[in-house]
Amino acid sequence: MYGDESPTPAALLYVGKAASLRDRVGSYFQQGKQAPKVEVLVRQIRHIEVTVTASETEALLLEFNLIKEHRPRFNIVLRDDKSFPYIQLHQHEFPRLSVYRGVRTGPGRFFGPYPNAWVVRESLQQLQKLFRLRNCRDSFFAHRTRPCLQHQIGRCSAPCVGLIDAATYARDVDAAVMVLEGRDSEVTGALEAQMQAAAAALDFERAVLLRDQLVTLRKLQAEQSIDAGTERDVDAVAIVGEPGDYVVSLLLVRGGRSLGTTSYFPRAPGSAEEVLASFLLQHYAREEPAAELRVNLDLPDAAALGEALSQQLGRQITVSRPARGLAARWVEAAVNNATQAQRMRQARRSDAEDLLEALRVALQLDTVPARLECFDISHTGGEGTVASCVVYTSEGIAKKEYRRFNIETVAGGDDYGALREAVGRRFIRIKAGESPRPDVLLIDGGRGQVNAVLPVLAELGFESQLVVGVSKGPDRRAGQELLHRGDSGEVLSLPPDSLALRLIQRVRDEAHRFAIKGHRRKRARRHQESVLEAVPGLGPAKRRDLLQHFGGLQGVQRAGAADLAQVKGIGPTLAQVIYDYLHPGA
Repeated sequence: MYGDESPTPAALLYVGKAASLRDRVGSYFQQGKQAPKVEVLVRQIRHIEVTVTASETEALLLEFNLIKEHRPRFNIVLRDDKSFPYIQLHQHEFPRLSVYRGVRTGPGRFFGPYPNAWVVRESLQQLQKLFRLRNCRDSFFAHRTRPCLQHQIGRCSAPCVGLIDAATYARDVDAAVMVLEGRDSEVTGALEAQMQAAAAALDFERAVLLRDQLVTLRKLQAEQSIDAGTERDVDAVAIVGEPGDYVVSLLLVRGGRSLGTTSYFPRAPGSAEEVLASFLLQHYAREEPAAELRVNLDLPDAAALGEALSQQLGRQITVSRPARGLAARWVEAAVNNATQAQRMRQARRSDAEDLLEALRVALQLDTVPARLECFDISHTGGEGTVASCVVYTSEGIAKKEYRRFNIETVAGGDDYGALREAVGRRFIRIKAGESPRPDVLLIDGGRGQVNAVLPVLAELGFESQLVVGVSKGPDRRAGQELLHRGDSGEVLSLPPDSLALRLIQRVRDEAHRFAIKGHRRKRARRHQESVLEAVPGLGPAKRRDLLQHFGGLQGVQRAGAADLAQVKGIGPTLAQVIYDYLHPGA
């Protein structure tokens, strides 16, 4: 379906497949109540094109390719979601485990996927407690001369200084791998045998260590919420909701063990079956699925969908709705999680709607604002100036729409100039249609900050943009904030218990936090590289290689000339120059 209410004429609005085109297309033009998103879609349709394919599988693949290429406004487009994290076992004489995202083509082994980074970090922490595997980078490991704090708190066996031999460490790594593969019972048996052997050999210190590992492992096994006692890998996917407001929950089961769920919120106008099929095609274009995909609906094209995924991934994938057994329990758990996510989202919406309505009343607006943006500036004595832009919508805080601006064109400490630059860059993108225009633009500051951005907005054609400055009160305490309107020049003071003030404080504080975080990162990066930037003949690429090789500036400063020369691209001559520069008079 094509429409002309977009930045480019005849933009592609929606792509869908159907066995019966008459029924499918007719459903969008039925009299009576339609979902709001369907109504918006129908109003914009100007032209419909039809492509006939030889099979359902071919139709699914064509639909996926068109969505991926054209990114239609009313289709599911998974554009901002991060990939699932994995645990990577690195290749090394004393390997380490770490969090990994991205294409799994590098060296080492990968375990997962996991639903979110919290689950991965929790798993790594438990494995550290159990098997005391190192978690430091290779560059840090190579230059240790004494055990670090991780060893002192019982989280590392200190292979860097020879406190454990390679064979013993390898046994611990093998046990950790078996836990990651879901073979806990084998690990338990192996630890029991090793404990008995250590006790028989009168190596009581080793026996006590193994006993503690057994206790911790059995505690972890007892805490598992779903353990099927099977080696099956299953992805259970459930969708709930209505057109334009769906929730999809994905439950990952590996080795018969639930790893948790993650939720998505597609706003597609089609039926639940259609949206779920489209979601599976797009999601698994980026993520590797289990061989079994179990869903909560009877998909009419389940066989074709499985065949399309199999062609995409080069291995057999089955898609079905389970009627009973473990798979049905996993799907039921996914449905429960989707329902809970939907309830939480509705609660956030209700809270956001109340706050926005209170803001409408406080600012005497004709309509309830649907989008707020707030700017703040952060620097230290004029150094490393960063501007932040945070977004609040009727859904609540919209973190995926946050933006930071590195301020480079104004003098350090010029907050007014920094605001002008940041707001100007933001509204240039808004004017180009890259982002919606905010109903209210909040500025962290008073009348001066507001007056600084008004000329920029007028120059870009946004004279009517409502700008409100938020300044601290007389005692600079929360609840005493003053609001400075850019249109009328009026100064408002809201009651401390005002819902509108609570919303403004929340958005202002979030802008402040986001700006400070960006500034601190920039400052830390600058301070780390500033010394090396002055070394003659040392460019950005070689500085980066040095810092990565030695794990930071301190490692570079501790290294000798011979160590520096081992870094790719440095060589003996440049290594001596670097060493002499970092150690004057040595």
